Amino acid sequence: AVGAFVEYVLGKIQQFNPNGVGARNLQECLLIQLDILGENDSLSTRIVKNDMPLLESKDLKKISRRQKQDIEQVIEAYRLIMTLEPKPGREFISNPSHHYIIPDVYIYQKDDEYKVALNSAGMPRLRISNYYKDLSNTMEDDGSLTKDYILEKVKAGQWLLKSIEQRQKTIYRVTKSILRFQKKFFEKGIHFLRPLVLKDVAEDIDVHESTVSRITTNKYVHTPQGIFELKYFFTSGIDQGKGEAVSSKRIKDMIMQMVQKENLKSPYTDLQIADILERKSGIKVARRTVAKYREALNILPSNKRKQLF
Repeated sequence: AVGAFVEYVLGKIQQFNPNGVGARNLQECLLIQLDILGENDSLSTRIVKNDMPLLESKDLKKISRRQKQDIEQVIEAYRLIMTLEPKPGREFISNPSHHYIIPDVYIYQKDDEYKVALNSAGMPRLRISNYYKDLSNTMEDDGSLTKDYILEKVKAGQWLLKSIEQRQKTIYRVTKSILRFQKKFFEKGIHFLRPLVLKDVAEDIDVHESTVSRITTNKYVHTPQGIFELKYFFTSGIDQGKGEAVSSKRIKDMIMQMVQKENLKSPYTDLQIADILERKSGIKVARRTVAKYREALNILPSNKRKQLF
């Protein structure tokens, strides 16, 4: 009885706007919308009910054979399905507000040389009030806790100022080290980004890896190539033999450019992308690695990128 009541309430919810809301899965979402359109006995509905995997892979010829319908009719049904909204709540998602980034440090070119400068304007000017320093020096030590309290707070303030100064110095040193390792990137762009790990920079400036990790998180640098989080410059690499490696970020950028320029009626498979990388750029990458990078870039497989019409 309880289950029947829940189904009844869910059915009422599924009649709300926007069409398709309250569905338990994508298939039900599409069926609700088709029912509202008066298509509950149509070929489109039968395809959604019985051939979702084929629909997702856009295998219209196989759908045609399974449904025993002409390909033209299947294409017409497919076009109707493509007008449905798979995410009915999408219209209520507010656009994220613009996120303005104030860089913590700058890398700039001057007289054919790259320089590093901290963004002092981005840091508040902090100092300990002279009033409290003078007060702690002039107060008599009468056994009350007042002088001890003021001295304690002045020392805490001095420690904070030294910590901020040390932090700024470390940001500067880390950025200088990144510049040494990634100089070609700042000169020529992402295809010259080299593999780099936290340990490389930590050893270069003689600090712990955790210090480099902490300093580069949510800290931004303004460079001739744009604004980047300092963590951006740490990237894994694909070994090419003879001690050479290619940055994973470079490979991802090349994959993205290939997909953006591909023929949508015949998109590149992962194997084809791997072949092109080796043939045109001399970069050897396994097909499964291409698949991993493609997924990281939120790029669908070739059969789902294919444009049918």
